Amino acid sequence: MLKSDKILLRPLQLSDLDFLFEIENNKENWKYGTENKQYTKEELTNYIANAKQDISNAGQFRFVIDFENTPIGFIDLFDYKTNSAGVGVIIVKNYRRRGFSKEALELLIDYATNTLKIEKLHCNIQKDNLASIKLFTSCGFELEREKKELQYFVKLAKK
Repeated sequence: MLKSDKILLRPLQLSDLDFLFEIENNKENWKYGTENKQYTKEELTNYIANAKQDISNAGQFRFVIDFENTPIGFIDLFDYKTNSAGVGVIIVKNYRRRGFSKEALELLIDYATNTLKIEKLHCNIQKDNLASIKLFTSCGFELEREKKELQYFVKLAKK
């Protein structure tokens, strides 16, 4: 678990099933990800059961962003390789614009670079997703390239 003043980043638990189901099956969120499909509760229950695998084996890890014992979003490390990983974050609408994403991202960057020794974090953001662009650039991510409607940002670990 990773903790800041306001939030906790913790592993998925079975008690998160309904929240995960709501986020994953909300079609409004699909434009931000790569898996655009409906999931059954059985599929998500299996996902939660397997989510405790070490990132070096699974290649990914999803943290629940927890505020006052309430799940408010997720932050993921994915496409994990020895020295790099992708980052994705989502917060439910009624908790946005309150600094939770930035706090979660800062915790994740610290964990990824200092504990996992990841040298390069990256993310893909839709050009019109100005809130995400602002979030990632405020945490030190820099625009590396653009392709059609996507911008690719990277953050290198400090040496």
